[in-house]
Amino acid sequence: PTKNLIQCCHDGIMELQHICLVLINIAGLRYETQLGTLNQFPDTLLGDPTKRIKYFDPLRNEYFFDRNRPSFDGILYFYQSGGKIRRPVNVSIDVFADEIRFYQLGEEAMERFREDEGFIKEEEKPLPQNEFQKQVWLIFEYPESSSPARGIAIVSVIVITISIITFCLETLPEFRDERELAVTSRLDNTTAPRPSLTFTDPFFIVETTCVIWFTFELFVRFFACPSKSEFSKTVMNIIDIMSIMPYFITLGTELAEQQGQEHQNGQQAMSLAILRVIRLVRVFRIFKLSRHSKGLQILGQTLKASMRELGLLIFFLFIGVILFSSAVYFAEADEPESHFSSIPDAFWWAVVTMTTVGYGDMRPITVGGKIVGSLCAIAGVLTIALPVPVIVSNFNYFYHRETDQDQSSLKDEPSGGPESPEVKRKESRSQEAQDVEKNAADGASAEKANIKVKYMLTDV
Repeated sequence: PTKNLIQCCHDGIMELQHICLVLINIAGLRYETQLGTLNQFPDTLLGDPTKRIKYFDPLRNEYFFDRNRPSFDGILYFYQSGGKIRRPVNVSIDVFADEIRFYQLGEEAMERFREDEGFIKEEEKPLPQNEFQKQVWLIFEYPESSSPARGIAIVSVIVITISIITFCLETLPEFRDERELAVTSRLDNTTAPRPSLTFTDPFFIVETTCVIWFTFELFVRFFACPSKSEFSKTVMNIIDIMSIMPYFITLGTELAEQQGQEHQNGQQAMSLAILRVIRLVRVFRIFKLSRHSKGLQILGQTLKASMRELGLLIFFLFIGVILFSSAVYFAEADEPESHFSSIPDAFWWAVVTMTTVGYGDMRPITVGGKIVGSLCAIAGVLTIALPVPVIVSNFNYFYHRETDQDQSSLKDEPSGGPESPEVKRKESRSQEAQDVEKNAADGASAEKANIKVKYMLTDV
């Protein structure tokens, strides 16, 4: 009988918890829910009696929170659904994330919220096992890791900028290398020997200094990286290698030509063309800035995520170019002064018209050709406008993701979050007032429990 009585009392208390209603006031908007609903998650703010007692108002017999009212619909749904997290549509992501931290729903709820909102879980950054290599890798690979790393990043950006400026300035007519000029012929129909590389040339000295830094940085990062194979497969590291290769190829070619100048005169034109192509690869150094620029990283991620839309755009343009170049050719076929001698010749006009560039070098003359040109321009605007919103949406997603991670990372914030002024105001109350609140709440609960137990004992 005693065991049955204890079990009966326990069942009565559990039933009382589910019947007992809790009144919650969120900045003037009142909610009612069962006490058992909140007790499902005892580690949260509302589920732990010792945590929520700080917000209890004994005069109104309710819990008061000066928090965002629309967000509480999602917070209460978390308790009612057994742990499902859903953000109300009229609440922004950062506001709802602050509410999750305030109500202490836990790291698991925050992770589910991030996944539902489309946040990509950050991959763990592999680090070398050796402590010295680890420090070197952090300094050269992650500029945000320390002050020396930021200093190295600043130096690298300055060197890249100087290299790009030098690459552009040396093509000016007053600075142009005589080796870049066309090979001139003498009166006796022989070619003049091409001037050799001048090692005292200021541009060569600047280029050599920049390449020394690029090479030093690449080798240090290679020997300090956690995985040599993964390092060699990374696109940015391949770009780093391609940006310094033209210098060594050019230097080797020039030294070889100096040793056998008399045998090279007949192949100067071909070697000059190859040299220009090799030196053009130096322009890839501009992509080295993406290692230190969040903007370029966002642009690259956007293009990578929008490859399907870009493919559709190119496909639509291809169809439009074929259609309108054919139409304008036949519309201008009987015009003697027509600019369109063939359909392939009209491809260029169709491309610049559909992209609304309109150089004016080729244009229709007849009325039929102008009608075709008008339709081509309108179709080009519509064709480009169709996939652009998707690309812009991808850009906004990656941009806001980066800014959110920089300002306040949802993952790295403590689960409790900063206390609001209301919490501080509640905590500043005297200990006597808090004891009164707690005794009032405990007394009311005890009284209800005693009534329920007496009623059940009478039935037994």
